[in-house]
Amino acid sequence: MPKLADRYPFPAPEGSHWSVPQDFDVEFNWDYDEGRATMMGLYRKGIEMQWNAETRIDWSQELDEDNPEQLPEEMLPISGMAQYEAMSRAEKAKVRRHFQGWQISQFMQGEQGALICAAKIVTQVPDIDSKFYASTQVIDEARHVESYKRLLEKFGVAYPMTPPLQELIDQVLRDSRWDMTYLGMQVVIEGLALAAFQQIRDHAQNPLAAAVNAYVMQDESRHVAFGRLALRDYYPQLTQKERDEREQFLLEACYLMRDRFDAVEVWKTLGLDPAKCAEHMYDSGFMEMFRSSLFTRIVPIVKDIGLWGPIIRKGYEEMGIIGFAETDVQALQEADDTIAKDFDARRAYVQSVADRAAAMEPAQ
Repeated sequence: MPKLADRYPFPAPEGSHWSVPQDFDVEFNWDYDEGRATMMGLYRKGIEMQWNAETRIDWSQELDEDNPEQLPEEMLPISGMAQYEAMSRAEKAKVRRHFQGWQISQFMQGEQGALICAAKIVTQVPDIDSKFYASTQVIDEARHVESYKRLLEKFGVAYPMTPPLQELIDQVLRDSRWDMTYLGMQVVIEGLALAAFQQIRDHAQNPLAAAVNAYVMQDESRHVAFGRLALRDYYPQLTQKERDEREQFLLEACYLMRDRFDAVEVWKTLGLDPAKCAEHMYDSGFMEMFRSSLFTRIVPIVKDIGLWGPIIRKGYEEMGIIGFAETDVQALQEADDTIAKDFDARRAYVQSVADRAAAMEPAQ
């Protein structure tokens, strides 16, 4: 089987490895005080809910030839564009495969970023209960990278990390303050990822694609809850100037992530004009709808952790996303857990029927 890196239509600018210089203190804690009961409860839940990507997901399932994840046509950003509509069935299938493969590639690349950031949190954060939970997140993120890698191998195409995502991860990793790692990764990147995962989980008719996203979301909801808890306790201790600085970072990060889904790399690879694709996406209202929906989880979390000053409120008003501030994030997280369990129940039922059918076969 070819290596995944061999399936990139163009090489990553820095080759097969990307090095980010680090400058931060490693914190030991000799008290071993378990601290917050809620954080320790999250840690226990993280331990109990570990799963094996090899066995929980049925990798024998294949993707659809024309529409790998079997998503509605309107979820393709250039659907309705004259050049796309004039294509043959095979050409349209190639566009769908590349766009969906590009999207899953960004999930995989982001999960590796989360893996490294979670390891950084373990070394940096001062309290032992946060170190405990972050250690469970490290193995979660490794499993997510593995899951998306295996899914991408079925696409036959993969893409490097987009420049906006790489820029934000670079900023987060270079910052020596531990809370900025939480803010950039647990709140912005993972909050956005949850909204993007949800669109595939809830709309994909392909059971493999839907299941992978459902199981990853079950973990990611806990990770976002971890970031909420840690930052909600910490930010009241900061000065107004320090909170303003973090609000400015948040706002810039949200603008950066909003632009990571323009898929310029896909359109160029397929010989399409990125400017014309962008024009179609803008005029059709697709990107406005899509970008706005991405912030469903970020905005209420930002409000919950106490970074709700005039800088962030004004910025979110201008972005047209401040209305998400009243979203019930806890209800969304509980739904993520329930939906993942429903996928388990479905697979168990199908397997039980297959087992009974096999038992009825006459002995050879």
